[in-house]
Amino acid sequence: MAQRPSVRGVADVVALIDGLGKITGRAQVIWFLVFGGLFLDAYSNAALSAGLGPMTSQMELTSTQVSILTATAPALAIVFNPLGGWLATRIGRVPPLLIAKVFAIAGGLLAAFASGFTVVWLGRVLVGVAYGVDFAVAMALLAEYTPAKLRGRLNLWQAVWYVATTSNLALALLFFNLDAGADIWRWSVGSAAVVAVALLLSQALMLKESPTWLAGRGRLDESVANLDRIYGIKAIAGTPDAVTRAAADAPVIGFRQAGLLFKGEYLPRTILSSVISLGQSMQYFAVGWYLPLISLAIFGESFEKATVGSMVFNAFGIAGGLLSAYFGRRLGLRLSSAAGFAGVFVALVAMGLTFGKVPTAVAFLLPVLFILCHSAGPGANGKSIAALSYSSDVRALGTGVTGMVGSFGSVAGLYVFPQIKDSLGLADTFLVLSVVPLIGLITCLLIKWDPTKAASPDQVTERDRDTAAALSVTAR
Repeated sequence: MAQRPSVRGVADVVALIDGLGKITGRAQVIWFLVFGGLFLDAYSNAALSAGLGPMTSQMELTSTQVSILTATAPALAIVFNPLGGWLATRIGRVPPLLIAKVFAIAGGLLAAFASGFTVVWLGRVLVGVAYGVDFAVAMALLAEYTPAKLRGRLNLWQAVWYVATTSNLALALLFFNLDAGADIWRWSVGSAAVVAVALLLSQALMLKESPTWLAGRGRLDESVANLDRIYGIKAIAGTPDAVTRAAADAPVIGFRQAGLLFKGEYLPRTILSSVISLGQSMQYFAVGWYLPLISLAIFGESFEKATVGSMVFNAFGIAGGLLSAYFGRRLGLRLSSAAGFAGVFVALVAMGLTFGKVPTAVAFLLPVLFILCHSAGPGANGKSIAALSYSSDVRALGTGVTGMVGSFGSVAGLYVFPQIKDSLGLADTFLVLSVVPLIGLITCLLIKWDPTKAASPDQVTERDRDTAAALSVTAR
């Protein structure tokens, strides 16, 4: 009988997971259940977007109130992205994911039964808490669940985002045809609570704590047990190495250590992932999130036509999200982001110069180009590059901080877009926004880091620590 490998620390866990050629069985189910949280985040955002017109009419909302409602969830994520990362670092990856689902359920129900603007806003506050916590933690956990050969699969979250958005739009269309009337938005946001309940039960039953995180805390017996439960990897807990003993005895990394992300080799990685995250979120939430309104401008004042048009746009988002895994593997996350930003820049400039002046077919193709380039490049990579750029001890904090920066872009896109649109009109707004992908493109060309072209940060960190320890012994 073959001898079971011994696990002495994080590097051993990472090596065992990276040695897998594929994810199958229970591991596959768990992997997609974590993705389910990202589906819920997108679904909850789309729920408000799909019913924004009927809600605005029913409650007689001002443009400022609309901006506040749409910007609330990402604004809360500015705080709760890093807080989620902090929680995941201290108590593990799974508990914050379950907590996020509870907030999502409460937020969806509160908004669905709201009688006025204030209560709807409070519902969006709770959704923002869930969104902020879930996204930061889920990407870190996915990075730790995924073998090195399959890192490109993290980009599939973008396809999941558009599937969720399209699903909610389709449901809104169904409610419309069932004569839900002006209350259509209530059914839309309420359905998000139903999805959250299903996910809470499924994740509570199936998810297992990250073996990498457990090893980093010195809990090798639990780490080995979860390697078996998740992947069927049979290993034994060995004597903790010096690095593991030191990590277990050291204070848990928290907000005070966030400065680590802006020092040494982590600095350019943090800048790159933050700029990609900021740029992609700002351009998406300024343009992509408002596709129903853009569809109205292209196809006419019809809820059905606008919704179907948005679904078609999002279908290209799904295609781009699926392609992002391929481009990320072939080109790397950095170059595929640069190419995507370039395509988005061209699309926005063309939309700004031709909007309202070209046939419907051309007006339709330009948003398609925008969505395709966005989802195949920076839309997916903004989250993935952060999750893969840091060692496990700071990974959740890194994804949280990057997510916080991205949330600034979401708020800017959601809040500023209606204001600029009211002042300048849709065409000039597109031209103003084109500076965002241009900055993203330049940054991607200047900073050369790409995690898909480098060794795992955990293994590199472990080697560096071992070398430092050996030099210390030699010096004595």
